[in-house]
Amino acid sequence: MRDDIAFQVLVNDEDQYSLWPADREIPAGWRADGFTGTKDECSAHVDEVWTDMRPRSLREAMDTV
Repeated sequence: MRDDIAFQVLVNDEDQYSLWPADREIPAGWRADGFTGTKDECSAHVDEVWTDMRPRSLREAMDTV
């Protein structure tokens, strides 16, 4: 894999994150979170913002119990 590929950070409706090549169309069900960079930079961003790995629906269900 080339090191000069730009990536973007995607997030889905369950607040789950993924890295995606910036030059590719965003797949259905995902949206850009606005961060773009190297793979390492994007991974660091995800580590910073994705502090609760549980899907949003599970977090919400647990909050009602």
